[in-house]
Formats: sequence, structure tokens, C-alpha cells
Amino acid sequence: MPHTPALEGARGSALRRIVYASMAGTVVEWYEFFLYATSATLVFGKVFFPPGESELEGILAAFVTYAVGFAARPLGGLVFGHFGDRYGRKTLLQVSLVMVGIATFGMGCIPSFGAIGYAAPVLLVVLRFVQGFAVGGEWGGAVLLVAEHSPDERRGFWSSWPQAAVPVGNILATAVLLLLTSTLSDDTFLAWGWRFAFWLSAVIVLIGYYVRTHVTDAPVFQAAQAEAAERSAEQYGVFEAVRRYPREVLTAMGLRFAENLMYYLVVTFSITYLKVVVETGTTRILRLLLLAHAVHFVAIPLAGALTDRIGRRPVYAAGAVLGSGWGFIAFPMMDTAHDGVILAAIVIGLLVHALMYAGQPALMAEMFPTRIRYSGISLGYQVTSIAAGSLAPITAVALLEHYDSSIPIALYLAAASVVTLVAVACARETRGISLAALDRPANAPQLKESRI
Repeated sequence: MPHTPALEGARGSALRRIVYASMAGTVVEWYEFFLYATSATLVFGKVFFPPGESELEGILAAFVTYAVGFAARPLGGLVFGHFGDRYGRKTLLQVSLVMVGIATFGMGCIPSFGAIGYAAPVLLVVLRFVQGFAVGGEWGGAVLLVAEHSPDERRGFWSSWPQAAVPVGNILATAVLLLLTSTLSDDTFLAWGWRFAFWLSAVIVLIGYYVRTHVTDAPVFQAAQAEAAERSAEQYGVFEAVRRYPREVLTAMGLRFAENLMYYLVVTFSITYLKVVVETGTTRILRLLLLAHAVHFVAIPLAGALTDRIGRRPVYAAGAVLGSGWGFIAFPMMDTAHDGVILAAIVIGLLVHALMYAGQPALMAEMFPTRIRYSGISLGYQVTSIAAGSLAPITAVALLEHYDSSIPIALYLAAASVVTLVAVACARETRGISLAALDRPANAPQLKESRI
């Protein structure tokens, strides 16, 4: 069939609709996930836990419940990945969206520690687990919905857009909290004002769910599903991914390590550092983060396009190398207490992070055949979040409390960057590869050799 301008325009329009649908749900889920992250520092340590000897103790307790969501994410990724590979990306994405919405709305309804005692943190942990389980299933489906519809030569750019939805969700969460903290007194905000941010999620979930009803799974998935139906012995799921593609799974885990750890140091621990060490006001911190997230949103698609031009590995390696030095310059910059310098420190961190984050969907999607792709990338992406993202704020707070210095935190990030650089060295360059070709067993060995 000839490639006429009208046909290309129709394909581009359809792809943009897929991107919008993927981003709509991702914005919702990460609004809710990062709302928790910000509230863990600003609210939860004071509302849901008994008073400690220092402010850092309550924050540390809140971050432990924060880590529960990360522990649940691999389980969610495996369950959603298994059924997503079998029944399709769209259906599982709708389920995950509803689950995270219910959990987040419920958090806004939990009574304080003063009202119900230790039942408050218990309820928080249960709802956090449900939230993390749902978010764990969200990422793989959202990025594959776009990656599997994208043209081979521009997959890095298009599949980076669901990643760009993450800072959008963070912008919404930050904006809502900023509005509440700037219009309410501190006592009023802690008493009940913060709950509105969580209740608002119900409205956003309905919008995201509606948008996602108007998309379909990609032709490459439908073709693989039809082919699998003819072979009753076809295997799905995480065990098949580990058995057949152990190198790819381990590489994906390593690629994720520094990126995930760095992000939560930049956007979550920085709030703690600025509030406790630099003694910066809450409203001021949120305003700076709002600007930084906007820059991050713009940077991610640009970095994604760069991976289509020069390759996935060079861009990723640059992010890991630059990330290894971020902590050594960023925390001294924050210590100046100057808004412009603080903003620069956070923006630099997010720009470096974008170099790693933007190319992840394309790179990981290009590691696995369609029938186990959801399971494979979810395993590689979500398991690492336990050792990286979940522990990053906890470890950083503990290091700060013990050493009263940011240097150990900087060394912590530098060590993680080494792990990711090793993974980059082990990865194969996959720029421009055909996902359909990956599904043809006869071609798989040659494809693997050509990517080395």
C-alpha cells in the first residue's frame, strides 16, 4: 500500500490519540502516587504517627509506609503483566486506574492517630499497598500501548510521552498542595485541608478512565495473540521471561537502579532536606518544585527523540555518568538557601534524570517479544524499585541523621550510578529495531547478534 500524505496523517492522528489515552491515565496514577510522596514529608509524619523526639523521626516513619507502595509494585507488575500479555494492555490499564483511585480517595478518609491510634498507620499501610500494586501494573501497560503503536524509527520519542506524564502528575499534586498550603493556615491544613487533595483524585480518575475506553491494542499485539491462540503450548508470564530472557531482565533491573534512586532523591528527599536542614518554608519549596517539574516535562520527549538519533545506550550512559556527580554539587547549592540556586540544583537533577528515563520504554520494549513483553519489562522495571526508589528517601534520611552531612548521600547516588553504567555496558543497542521481527523465532538469533 502506498504511503500517501493522507495515510500518514491518519496514522499520526491515531498515534496521538493513543499517546493522549496513555498519558491521561498515567497522569492520574502518578498524581496520586506523588501526592503521597509529598504528603509523607509535609503531613503524614505528624497526622498518622505518634510524636517522636525529632521531626526526622516522624518523617522516617512516614517514609517506611511510603516504601510499602514500592514493595507492592513488583507484585502488581507481575500480576498485571501476566494478564496483560494474555488479554491485552487496555483492559488491565482500566483496572489499575480504578484501583489506585479508590486507594487514594480512601487515604483522605483515614482518621488521625489522635482519633484511632495505631489503626491509622495500619489503614495507611493497607491502602498504600493497594495503591502501589495498581501503579505497578500501570507503567508496563501504558508505555507498551504507545511503544507497540509507534514507528520503529521514532519509538524513542513517542514512547517517552507516557514518561513525561509523570512530571505532569507531579505538577498537579504539587499545584494542589501549593494552593491548599498558601490559602490555609498550617494548623488548618494539617487538621483537614490536606484531605481535599486526596479526594480530588476521584474526579481525575473518572476523566482518565473515560479517555482510556477509546483506544485499542496495537496490531503487533493482536497478531501475536492470534498466533499464540493457534499454539496451545504457548507460555506467558514472568517465569517464561526469566527462563528465556535472563540477560534482558537483569539488564533492565540494572538500567533502572540509578534512575529510580536519583529521582526520589531529587523530588522527595530534597523536600525533607530543604525543610529540615535549610529550613525553607513549605509553600516556597512547592513553588520551586512546580517550576522544576515543568522543565522535566519538556526535557523527557527531547531526550526520547535524541535516543532515536544517536542510540539508546549513549544517552542513557550520559545520564548515569552525570547523575553520579549530582549529589556533590546539588546539596551545597541547596545550602545557599537562595531560591534561584535551589531551583537550579533540582532542575539539573531532573534534566540528568530525563536522559535515563526517556529512553526506558523503547529500550525495554525492544528487549522482549510481544507475548511476554508486558511481564518482562514490568519485572525489570518494578523489582528494582524496592531496592532503589523505596529505600532512597529512607536511606538518605538515615544517613543525614547519622552523619549530619550530605556527602554520604552523594556517595550513595554515585555507587548506584556505577551499577547502572555496568547495565548500559551489557545492554544491546536496539535503536530502530522492528518489534514484529522480534516475534519471528527464526530471526531472533540474528537480531540478537546484530544488536551487540
